[in-house]
Amino acid sequence: MQQDQEMQFVWRGSRSLLAQQEIFTHVLDENGYCSKGFYWNEKAVFPDPPWDGMYPNQTVPVTLSNIQRYANTLSYNVRKRAPWFLTPHILWPWGCDRQFFNASVQFANMDYLMGYINKHVSQFGVLMVYATLSEYFQTLHSEHEPVQVRDHRDFLPYSSDMFHSWTGFYASRSGLKGLARRASALLYAGESMFTRFMLAPHRFLDRAWGLQQLQKLRWAVSEVQHHEAITGAHTPKVSDMFVGRLNNGMHGVQKLMSAIVQDRFPAHTGLEPGGYVAVIYNPLAWTVTTIVTLTVDFPKVSVTDESGHPVPAQVQNSKEMPSVYDLLVLTTIPGLSYRYYVIKPSRRAKGDTQVTEATMANTKQFGRRPRRHDSSVGRRLVHVENDCYSVFLDKDTNLMQSIWERQSNQTIQVTQQFMEYEANGDEDQGPISDNYVFTSSETAKPAWETVGMEIVEGELVTEIRQYFYRTVNDRDPTYTVYSRLARGPPGADGELLCHRIEQEYRVGPLELNREAIWRTSTNLNTARVLYSDNNGYQMQRRAYKHHENNIARNYYPMTQSAFIQDRQSRLVLLSEQAHGVSSQGNGQMEVMLHRRLWALSVNVTLNDTSVVHSVLWLLLGPSTLTRDLGQRSGVALQHRPVVLIRELSETARIHPHPQHQEAVTLPPSIHLQILSIPGWTYNSNHTKHVKNLRKDNKGEAKAEFRRVLLRLHHLYEADEDPVRSQPVTVNLQSVLQGLGSVVSVEERSLTGTWDVSTLHRWRWPTQEPGYLRGNSSHPSLHPGSFTITIHPKEIRTFFIYFKER
Repeated sequence: MQQDQEMQFVWRGSRSLLAQQEIFTHVLDENGYCSKGFYWNEKAVFPDPPWDGMYPNQTVPVTLSNIQRYANTLSYNVRKRAPWFLTPHILWPWGCDRQFFNASVQFANMDYLMGYINKHVSQFGVLMVYATLSEYFQTLHSEHEPVQVRDHRDFLPYSSDMFHSWTGFYASRSGLKGLARRASALLYAGESMFTRFMLAPHRFLDRAWGLQQLQKLRWAVSEVQHHEAITGAHTPKVSDMFVGRLNNGMHGVQKLMSAIVQDRFPAHTGLEPGGYVAVIYNPLAWTVTTIVTLTVDFPKVSVTDESGHPVPAQVQNSKEMPSVYDLLVLTTIPGLSYRYYVIKPSRRAKGDTQVTEATMANTKQFGRRPRRHDSSVGRRLVHVENDCYSVFLDKDTNLMQSIWERQSNQTIQVTQQFMEYEANGDEDQGPISDNYVFTSSETAKPAWETVGMEIVEGELVTEIRQYFYRTVNDRDPTYTVYSRLARGPPGADGELLCHRIEQEYRVGPLELNREAIWRTSTNLNTARVLYSDNNGYQMQRRAYKHHENNIARNYYPMTQSAFIQDRQSRLVLLSEQAHGVSSQGNGQMEVMLHRRLWALSVNVTLNDTSVVHSVLWLLLGPSTLTRDLGQRSGVALQHRPVVLIRELSETARIHPHPQHQEAVTLPPSIHLQILSIPGWTYNSNHTKHVKNLRKDNKGEAKAEFRRVLLRLHHLYEADEDPVRSQPVTVNLQSVLQGLGSVVSVEERSLTGTWDVSTLHRWRWPTQEPGYLRGNSSHPSLHPGSFTITIHPKEIRTFFIYFKER
């Protein structure tokens, strides 16, 4: 890129939005963002400065006797970079990690050196000016120099050299990654529930207290997005801080949601004590049919809805604790609504047909089977099924053997197992894996010697429980996976539920210097081409590349989904949290789940002895089916219904009749990305807000509880699906009438910070014919209108103003 002067370009990050979404991009050159040799405050010392004021390796200050040498060195460096860029304006970053902690010393030397160079421009050939990034890009824009256009593809994976690929952080501190995603999902649900019920009359809830609970979790979720937080590139002490703040924030939002639900029910004491009330809230703006798992102390259970009608439910032995039971409840909940269920010990007398009990699942044990070292196909098969899939298991190995998909009538060979990469822990012996870097010179090996299996079969769900033991004599498994096939109602309501195999895993604790993967091997002819998302927004094609560091440099981030395919079938994995993903062989896909690393004389802080828990959903079928279901299933996995439990007592506040809730339902292509009362205490007009700051007049604007932040996301690419990829027109006043009466709508920038009518994007000249550019304007909302059209992959953000009740 340096040789071809391609360090600056227009990047069209979306293949559906093209020029509408383009952004001018500057890539830092081979020197990175550091200016070594020009730090006069040198290396920071934390947490307290040195007692004598002398920092380690402090650079000699600029003086009259050495300023010529400094000026020669700096100007040479600038002139060396100049040929890499199209214009004579060079961005020269001054500083590095943890610099400018002693800013007065740093700037005193910078000022002196820059002043000297600028007095001798003819000698050094360089003029230096302090600039913000805004000023730098304004200067470039004024040059009108045409630049290259790049399409939606990214630059991953990043490597600092041939043997140090930064692909390890995709899975570092997997437990924190999972907690951060769960906290984000709870915040999403809490925001919409608070918004919905703050717009309706409420009796007991203090809305200032409620907003405070949301703000605590907003802060914790935002903080953990830091580039050394969510990546796992931090010390255990810092990790504990993140975990503590996330847990505290989640506890506050759970209290808020419980208070909202309690506030909706008048007192009713017609129920005897014993049992529970489960309130289940659907935070999505679609009707959701799913199975919710609860824990109960009693095997004979009756489950009724708010009208007293029995609800389909299944009881089975708990997969985690032998003294309790898993209760699986089938529920269908409209958008932004809740259902509540009464769960009680059943006291049905023998022969009584009036009380309906949850059905009891049967458990079949298969014992342990040793790992086979040959590739022979098992002939003794057992199968489990629902209305969409039949899963065949080999009784000689206790491993999956194949999956039959009903719609295509195709059987795909599918084998899954846990494997491990063994990491080098001695830097003297070669490259090592650390928090950022994944390095492996050898292929992954099976991480187990025996597998135990149980099949728990019931009317609602069949669950396959597989336990992987590291050695023959181990009492406890290192790895566990629970795979579920559910039977939902026929038709569209049960479609997403039927077309997924839910796989919940437990991994750890790992042995030292191990990196654990879950490998799925199939007979699909994929040529080692993988598709993965790197941002939860769009898929990238990842063709296998041959490098010296083959394994690590073919790993990619899996924020939410990945798939492999051939001409007939596609196998999709949807993830509850971020992982690393790769295709190391034809028809293979592996997900890195957990890492435990330690090395001598290196700052590796990943001696992670935790057990990680997460969920994958597997979808299999023709691409026409998985394209349609995959996007919506991915969102459904991220935002599963929230369950709030209360014990029944003599004074339990239960409504004797169901309260009317008007659902909020969007078309299936459109995802409600956020529905929130921001509660901002500053002016939403950015210009006025800046003026208020300058006047130190921070309290002028008050928190507005009738102003709602709404963000809508079209899930599909322009050419992805013949039906779902069409533009969607929505009348916001009509769609949101379940929340209240919409008075006005104002379109905002993505974050809500700016009124889009005040934004005027720069147009950059490009090295391509104008007709290829496409439309670069944003479709606007007409004043006074409530109707919008959302095009494929668009994300639109609005302030919705509701009428005071």
